[in-house]
This record gives sequence, C-alpha cells and structure tokens, in this order.
Amino acid sequence: MKQLNYWAVLFIVAALLLPAASMQAKNKKEKAKQEVTTGAQDREQWVKWLWKISYPVIHNLAEGTLHRNMPIETPNGKPDGYDEITHLEAVGRTLAGVAPWLALPDDDTEEGKLRKQMREEVLKGLKNAVDPESPDRLNFTKQAQPIVDAAYLVHAFLRAPKALWEPLDEVTKQRYIDSFKALRDRTGAYNNWLLFTGLTEAFLLQQGEQADPFRINIAKFKIKEWYAGDGWYKDGSKFSMDYYNSYVLNPMMVAMLETLATKKRASQKECEEALRRMVRHAEFCERIIGSDGTYPAFGRSVTYRTAAFQSLADVALREKLPEFIKPAQVRCALTAVHRNMYEGNQNFDENGWLVLGFNGHQPEVADGYTSTGSLYMATLSFLPLGLSADNPFWTDAPADWTTKKAWAGEKIRKDYKVEY
Repeated sequence: MKQLNYWAVLFIVAALLLPAASMQAKNKKEKAKQEVTTGAQDREQWVKWLWKISYPVIHNLAEGTLHRNMPIETPNGKPDGYDEITHLEAVGRTLAGVAPWLALPDDDTEEGKLRKQMREEVLKGLKNAVDPESPDRLNFTKQAQPIVDAAYLVHAFLRAPKALWEPLDEVTKQRYIDSFKALRDRTGAYNNWLLFTGLTEAFLLQQGEQADPFRINIAKFKIKEWYAGDGWYKDGSKFSMDYYNSYVLNPMMVAMLETLATKKRASQKECEEALRRMVRHAEFCERIIGSDGTYPAFGRSVTYRTAAFQSLADVALREKLPEFIKPAQVRCALTAVHRNMYEGNQNFDENGWLVLGFNGHQPEVADGYTSTGSLYMATLSFLPLGLSADNPFWTDAPADWTTKKAWAGEKIRKDYKVEY
C-alpha cells in the first residue's frame, strides 16, 4: 500500500509540474519569437536610442545651457579641472556618432522630421560653441584633453561635410579653424593621441590651411609602425587588450589617410591597406557579440560603452563588410547590444544624462580621465543610421550573427589570420 501511495504522489506531482514546465518553455519560445524584429522596426529603435543619448547634449548646446545643465560626474567626485574639458568631450563625441544620420536628406517621415530638428539644433549649437559671447563657448586652449575631442569634432565634419560644415557661416568656420590651430602649443600621450593631432591637421590641410607636416607625418608613420597584425594596432610601443582599436585607431587612421589623399599627402594604396585592416578588425567586433547581445567588459575606458563597435559600424556604413558577414546579421547583433544598453534607464540619470559605468551606474570602473562628457562616445555604434532606410542593411530579413549561430550548433565560418 505504501508503494502504491508513493507512485500515486509522484504521478500527481509530475502531472502538476509538467504543464508548468511546458508553459515555461512555451513562454521562452514566445519571448524569443517576439525579439525577432524587422529592419524597419530595428531602425525605429536605433533612432529612438540615439535620440535618447544625444538629445540632452545637442539641445542644451543649441539653447546655450550646456554648461549650466550638464552634470559633471567624475571618479573622484570633484569637478575641478574636468569642468574645463568635459563639455567639448560631450559635443565632439556626440556629433562624431550622429553625423552620418544628419547627412541624410530631408523627408516627410517621422524620422526625417526628427533628423531635421536635430540638424538645425546642431548647427545652432556649433555656432554657440565658438562664439566668444556664448555661455557655452567650448575650451580649446586649456589642458591637453581638447586635442582629443577637437579630433572627434573634426571627424563629425568629415562624416557630414554638407550637413555640418558647409552650412556654417564664414565667421564660425574661421573660429573653428583658429581653435584647431590653437591646439598646436600642447602635446599629449605618445600613443593613439597621435591620430588626434594627425586627423585635425589633415582637416586643416583639406580646408586650404597651412598644416603642420610633422604632426601629420608622425601620426601617419608611427601608427603604421605600431600595426600588430590581424586588424589590430598597438597603442604605442606596447599592445593593449582593450577597445581602443575601435574607439580611435582603425576608424581615425582610415579617416586621416582618406583626408590626406585628397591633397595627395597619402596614396590610394595606403588608404586601401588601412581600410582592409579596419574591415578585419570589424570581423572581430562582430564575433565578440554574444548570442544574447552582451559583450565582455575588459580594458580601459569601458565606460565608453558601445563605442567598442565603431570599427564594425564604420565598415557597415561604408558597405564594405566581407561577403560572409551579411548586413542583416550586423544589424541584428548591434540591435541586441543596443537593446541591452539603452532600452532601460540604468545608464541614464533622472534628467537623461549618461552616468559613469558600463551597464548601470558603476563609477568604480571609470578611469581617472573620465567624466560625464567622455561617455558620449557611445554614439559611435550608431553610424549605420547614415544608410538610407531602403538600404539592404535595413531591408534584409533578420539574420543571426556568428556567436549566436555558433552556440546554436549551426554552420559557421572558420576564422583565420591575415598577413596585411
């Protein structure tokens, strides 16, 4: 009798648990199914997330209230010194990421209206940023840090010249040129910083100014000398395992050489070589995105968040992805990353400003040179918004990315090394 009671109880428990387990499995499948979105839906979300990140910077600069309203969060809790540099950081880094999107032509869609509004505010803000009478005049003359963020601003001008540079009045343009020249009385670190001076001088050369040939040459030849192989550059004489190959080294090397090439100061061969290296690095960027849209938080400056994917985003924008990496898989991978980072409010304060951290308020991971403005490099993963809505990047059917396929036991491409 005891034996029968035991099996009866076991049967009843199983009968109760199996439907619950079945329902749980069904819910998981439904959730997974719901996360498969179209390219149009993905684009709508990207616009929403980019707006969420960048609007506080852009709107306040346009209104002359950036210095007044932007918080200055620092690792040591003190704004002293950072208050001279953090605002240019926020502006340069934000614009470097939003520039390709703002370069698209106007249209009557909801996205087009938002884009036009943002472009108009950016142009208004750019004028304020160098107006001696503006409360939001940005600092280019104190400390070394402006060398860095002037270069991000230059990168924005290079990515969207017709939208962001050419519409500026001549007085404002000259003020920027003078501001960039004023950086020459300082030097920075002997590493990726060489590219900041090189890119800025290349832009001055493009604008018909007398550029500093030494700054250009040392940037060009040292970065080439520091190439480690397989799409990775050393950051100075030693290799650093971090995301600076995306933050700076690959994208700015390509941009600098392309700009120099317009003045015959770099060859087409050099440009193509640098681009091939960035394409190879982009392959690694795509592979480090986990099947759940997460990626490892290693190395310096992880507070720059999704700027870790600038190389991949830049290559996608240029439509130079290798044939075995489909645009849709990059779109879906980056959508998953962006959703994890920006769908919630864990990375924003109550007023919508980014906070120190990787995915949440984690000031303990911030480097000593980091403050609120530094964080706006996060916009650099949104470069493919510069592709029109009818581009295959946005119209192709959803596709799994490499790691997602690998962990599902699906067929994937074997990785390799390159010699260039």
